[in-house]
Amino acid sequence: MKVSYHGHSVVKVEANGKTILIDPFISENGNTDLNADEVNPDVILLTHGHNDHVGDTFEIAKRNNCQIVAPFELATYLGNKELNAHPMYIGGGHEFDFGHVKFTQSFHGSSYTEEDGTIVYTGMPTGILLTIEGKTIFHAGDTGLFSDMKMIGERNNIDLAFLPIGDNFTMGPEDALTAAEWLQAKQVVPIHYNTFELINQDGKGFAEKVKPGKGMALEPGDTLDL
Repeated sequence: MKVSYHGHSVVKVEANGKTILIDPFISENGNTDLNADEVNPDVILLTHGHNDHVGDTFEIAKRNNCQIVAPFELATYLGNKELNAHPMYIGGGHEFDFGHVKFTQSFHGSSYTEEDGTIVYTGMPTGILLTIEGKTIFHAGDTGLFSDMKMIGERNNIDLAFLPIGDNFTMGPEDALTAAEWLQAKQVVPIHYNTFELINQDGKGFAEKVKPGKGMALEPGDTLDL
């Protein structure tokens, strides 16, 4: 299985003959190596409805006729735009042909801002537990620190965790270090930082403070084998 990071919160997983793209914020992301016109996923997973996470979902999904998995209200909104969206919610899991997805809670907001400024409520924000080829990846989405991360770590054998460290809108590095400890993931990668000046952080500095050998700061385009 190949897992790659592409700036902000964009993660790509290639496994089981499928390409899975999480939170594809690409065309307006100055910190990515991807071109939205050239990515061809089979599946898009969305943590919540903010524009810097939904990103290029509309264009990518229409071009590839790919499946979207998202929280209920967001999936309904996308379905009304004639996209193929599978609705889920916090605590629920589902076995897909590409792997198993379970949504966790997240402490954040979730809304989509349309071009005319209209704000559409898109349900509760989530994190994602993706189990595929016997490995479990946790993408925390946008969140503050919460104590149930201990339970998530105790109940799941997490091989790789993607945690936001940007501060201001999400956890900062200090809280993310606590999250890494509670989740007990074998590897931890920082996300949601350095996209905008307001969330500039030292990803390598954070990774060095995670338990020795567990932290890894990936540059956009970097890939690891899981």
